Amino acid sequence: MLKCVVILPAFFLLGAVPFLMRGSSATPQAAAFKVPPDAASKVNPVKPTPEGLAHAKKMWGYDCAMCHGANGDGKGDMAVESKFTMKDYQDPAALKDMTDGELFYIIQKGKGDNMPPEGDRAKPDDIWNMVSLVRSFAKK
Repeated sequence: MLKCVVILPAFFLLGAVPFLMRGSSATPQAAAFKVPPDAASKVNPVKPTPEGLAHAKKMWGYDCAMCHGANGDGKGDMAVESKFTMKDYQDPAALKDMTDGELFYIIQKGKGDNMPPEGDRAKPDDIWNMVSLVRSFAKK
């Protein structure tokens, strides 16, 4: 019985090692992240409307604000707790070198282990509205 009490926790700890190590490799993956040129060159085909931006804001609240902050300041609860350094989208310089196509690609496909993708959960028009929303944070 005593062996079970000692051996079982050891197996659980050993099983956790790959997960702990996985977190340490997230930074090099993020540094190597590159949006394909054909995706980066896409232009936002969706004209921003109050309805589209309202829907994007709702999606943002569910999926993005926990890290990126409610207003795009990069200080969401999860980012602060995890000590992630996020871009402040309220600063116009944060996105000046990024195309709408790059933002679309990152939202749709994710960015390494740190940012999960929207994937098929969001329609392309919804993602384009999200791109417009992200850009709007700097205009306030």
